[in-house]
Amino acid sequence: MAQFDAHRNPVRADSDQIPFVLDVQSDFLDILPTRIVVPLMRAEQFRNRIHRLHPDFLVDDQRLIMVTTEAGVLPRSALGPAVASLLSRRDDIIGAIDMLITGV
Repeated sequence: MAQFDAHRNPVRADSDQIPFVLDVQSDFLDILPTRIVVPLMRAEQFRNRIHRLHPDFLVDDQRLIMVTTEAGVLPRSALGPAVASLLSRRDDIIGAIDMLITGV
């Protein structure tokens, strides 16, 4: 399990709209039993996008929006294997989290 890995959404109730979650927690905290994740929602389902706050990604040939404002915690044990690494978009991901926290 690594920071900026995308995993299939383990919450079946909303997996149609949110097929993946993005692990944003530092790998230095890998000893904790939970991970901070951000939903990756199908782009066609998302409205009122603020580009810096909601970057888009291509995962498994699907255009997805990072719904930063809906970040939450899931047990490590609930996350299956990674389906993609978004490490190459680190600056966009951290920029979205910075905007959520600091407003800039």
